[in-house]
Amino acid sequence: MVSMAPSSFAAAARHLPLLLLLLLLAAAVLLLHPCHAATEDAAARRECTYTIRVKTSCGSPARTSDAVSVAFGDAYRNEAYGARLPAGGASGALERCAVDTFRVGGQCGYGVCYLYLRRAGRDGWAPEWVQVFEPGAAAGEKPSTFYFGSPLPDGVWYGHNRCPKASPAMAARRTNTSASPLG
Repeated sequence: MVSMAPSSFAAAARHLPLLLLLLLLAAAVLLLHPCHAATEDAAARRECTYTIRVKTSCGSPARTSDAVSVAFGDAYRNEAYGARLPAGGASGALERCAVDTFRVGGQCGYGVCYLYLRRAGRDGWAPEWVQVFEPGAAAGEKPSTFYFGSPLPDGVWYGHNRCPKASPAMAARRTNTSASPLG
């Protein structure tokens, strides 16, 4: 058992306010650091609405009943997912040689660098390109454009990933821990 002499206890009590101040400063630095998990969790919860433009190839069927889904995001795996873009029927979307505009909601990101499409059906719908406009983009800012030009395979995610390779530290800090349709 350790006993503290009264004079030692008084000396420690005099330094207690300084010790508490240092502890509070250290906590504030940790909380305000940009890599702090609370900051990343807050960014992951922010929702944004993206505008996407899809140019259907002139080699595509005149109309399609194929179900077309889209998933895109940034290097931190903040992702937006459109479960099924409206196609054919009364909407007239995704017709041969047409350019269609859709709104897709998802997590706010930091520059779209990957985009995948999934087609399910018998028509063989073929996109020429897909453009993603980020919310709040300045006028004249170029969208992220992904080129295809041939029919998509049936029932698989197919697309492009131009994201930089993540370092182990970046992968450990990724902001999106939710399940992705891409796996």
